[in-house]
Amino acid sequence: MSIDVIDLRNFYSQRLGGVARRLISRGIKRHWPHAESLRVAGLGYPTPYLGLFREDAERCIALMPAAQGVMKWPTERPTLSTLVDEYALPLPDAAIDRILLVHALEISDDPEGLLREVWRVLAPSGRMMAVVPNRRGVWTRTDNTPFGHGRPYSRSQITQLLRQTWFTPTAWGEALFVPPIEGGWILRSAMAWERMSAAVSSPFAGVHIVEATKQVYRPIPAHRERTRLIPAMPPVLVPTPTPTRRDDVSTAG
Repeated sequence: MSIDVIDLRNFYSQRLGGVARRLISRGIKRHWPHAESLRVAGLGYPTPYLGLFREDAERCIALMPAAQGVMKWPTERPTLSTLVDEYALPLPDAAIDRILLVHALEISDDPEGLLREVWRVLAPSGRMMAVVPNRRGVWTRTDNTPFGHGRPYSRSQITQLLRQTWFTPTAWGEALFVPPIEGGWILRSAMAWERMSAAVSSPFAGVHIVEATKQVYRPIPAHRERTRLIPAMPPVLVPTPTPTRRDDVSTAG
């Protein structure tokens, strides 16, 4: 299920979207505090968060799926965003050091194919980070945010998906414990919600933030050939022929 790029832009221009952007950025920054001299790419609708790395990174680009649409980014500088086929990215192998997925996995028709393409363009020492809606969170149960669209995931489902696509999860985080309500006092206390819920390890965060590394040497399952056993034949007793006596033969002659 796709979300139009206009709807995403409108959400982040609202107060609730601004709070979501600040809280998720806090979680991303915790794992990736800097990106000096690195090649950074965002896939999906990552532009609200790529500003964390644009000034320090060697290069920083936004890759937006064709089904979603594309918008110019940044607005007052040369364009760093482009429309792509998320299953055939216009990048050579091992070209990117950091890849950030936001509003990507949950709305993809083929999440395994998307992650395998991410694996291809990620450098051997690179890292991938995905912001994925939590299926137990409140944000996935309302349609007034982009996190309520597409398929949410549990932590075990994300882990299984990453391992199937040759990634190893290395770090976890959560964000958006505050309810997705436009009420002024709730949004003003959003940071308190985050700190309190994280302290008690609440499972009801709006999103998972998972970092993973690329498995350069993938395990190849060994298939043992099954030996076809030939059944042993039961012994059969054959009667020994009675020898003919010589004198009987001569008598008969």
